[in-house]
Amino acid sequence: MIIDFLYKIFAFDDNSPLLFTQFYFWVFFAVVLVFLSFMHSKILLRNTFLFFVSVFFYYKTSGIFTLILLSATLISFFVGKQVFRCQRNASRNAWLAVGIVANLSVLCYFKYAYFITDMLNNLFGFELEVVDYFAMIGNEMFGEGTFHVDAIFLPVGISFFTFQCISYLMDIYRKRIEPVRSILNYGFYVSFFPQLVAGPIVRAKDFIHQLYRPYNLSRRQFGIAVFWILNGLAKKIILSDYIAVNFVDRVFANPGMYTGFENLSALFGYSLQVYADFSGYTDIATGVALIMGFYLPINFNSPYKATNAGGFWKRWHISLSKWLQDYLYIPMGGNRNATFGTYAVIITIAIIGTVLSGSIWVAIILATIASVLAIVALVAPQRRKKITTNINAMNTMLLGGLWHGASWNFMIWGGLNGIGMVIYKLWKPLNVYWRTLVVWAFCAFAYWLADVTAQPVFNIAVIWLGATAVGTSLRMLYNLVRLPWALSWLERAWAITQTFVFITFTRLFFRSGSNLDPAEANETAWNTAKSMVNQIGSTWNTTQIPQILTEFWQIFVLIAVGMIIHWLPDRLKRRYRLAFSAIPLPLMAVVVVAVVFIIYQFVTADLQKFIYFQF
Repeated sequence: MIIDFLYKIFAFDDNSPLLFTQFYFWVFFAVVLVFLSFMHSKILLRNTFLFFVSVFFYYKTSGIFTLILLSATLISFFVGKQVFRCQRNASRNAWLAVGIVANLSVLCYFKYAYFITDMLNNLFGFELEVVDYFAMIGNEMFGEGTFHVDAIFLPVGISFFTFQCISYLMDIYRKRIEPVRSILNYGFYVSFFPQLVAGPIVRAKDFIHQLYRPYNLSRRQFGIAVFWILNGLAKKIILSDYIAVNFVDRVFANPGMYTGFENLSALFGYSLQVYADFSGYTDIATGVALIMGFYLPINFNSPYKATNAGGFWKRWHISLSKWLQDYLYIPMGGNRNATFGTYAVIITIAIIGTVLSGSIWVAIILATIASVLAIVALVAPQRRKKITTNINAMNTMLLGGLWHGASWNFMIWGGLNGIGMVIYKLWKPLNVYWRTLVVWAFCAFAYWLADVTAQPVFNIAVIWLGATAVGTSLRMLYNLVRLPWALSWLERAWAITQTFVFITFTRLFFRSGSNLDPAEANETAWNTAKSMVNQIGSTWNTTQIPQILTEFWQIFVLIAVGMIIHWLPDRLKRRYRLAFSAIPLPLMAVVVVAVVFIIYQFVTADLQKFIYFQF
């Protein structure tokens, strides 16, 4: 009996990973805190304990893939020392390349094996099949049949700890930090369990110094930590899981069975779901880390308050956005110029786009666009900087899309976000009169296309551009009567609404291919997206809307409440966080019990994994 109990606790169960939303996790965390209370003043012992605890946490989440985490830790630790020791630039560059290639090779194997295999088969007529060589090695070690070798499963959080290892090497290379002396300290940095499997991506220069800092937690910090944990649980279980299971997932599973209004509602519901899910994880991770005396970077800053697509990415998944900016956008030339990397990425993306779409026209279109931009840059040197800046931004967003997965839907999603950023940069310098003229011209063109082709997608474009044209026209009228200040608050609200709608529609492609086998992601994602667009863009039977609102009233109430809370002023949110942190501990305990009781009334039959576990 005892052996069975211990086996259940310590063995890996693929059907029951260790999640923040499980009671088991909070028992695990309580045990960690008990042991931590006896060793918090002994820094190396504390870090060593948390390293092994974090490895155990990852093992309970990912099983044998723990070996990948340990391998990445060892490689980057020893390579980092070599980068620091080398005096000659050539040697430093060589060791840095070894570390980056080693980390990215493993990441690419697990994330892009299906894509690379399909590409080779299509281009050269091969008949290669995907084989999990790590599973083969595991079968050699533990016996034949222990692991499946005919499919590759992505290790949870591999992107996050890989990026942390690369940031460590890069920060040493750029002489921002010195190498960590102890492998145990470094292992703790890479594997710190609150943020290990879904971020935020912790940069070495921002966290390494915390390894040597004595434990310190004030009364107010403890209250704030408890607030973040409760806030994250509420987001995950109430706003994300409940909305997903009871509405969003049903519609996305078969869009054709639902009305245009239901499809549109599911799309907006997913925008709230994915934010509540991902930021909810970050909130819990922040609170758990803070109770143990460590600070994680802010990963979300009310992203749906952004007034443009570029502003959105400064508020959403901030740790990834900054990572891409520092280690991809700036090395490509940033807002200065185009580099070899810029053109290499363009060519790579053209090849990838051609393979994913199965059409040579994609390559022709991309090559044409690149050629036109290159000609403009040559004949108009004053515009060269702006062109290369936009190209580098677009490259970054496309690669950011491919980071989520090598499928056509993620590439479209990244490309749409890049287009949104570029269009805003071109739109911003225009005065209100030119804006009005341009948007009405595009609206008229979309109307003509809708009339000629009868395609639902152009009906959506007409509505979107028509609403934008009306808003721009009103802004022009106020400018004519010299009262632009009168609608400053309304102008901001309109910009936020436009950005939110745009980001929501890009998520159509993001959601359609998520949680799918890579071999079928492209076709299934495209069919799902196409079906939803057709339903949303076709004629609605408005008499059905009251019935739909009645049937799913709980869902619509939760969506409305979630968005209202999200759009509350930051100063108000800070005020009630501080108020909660200041209440007496006995009263706080009562509030925690009451809130947890309410939250778990919304628990679905099966606890849902966090969405970003798959990335």
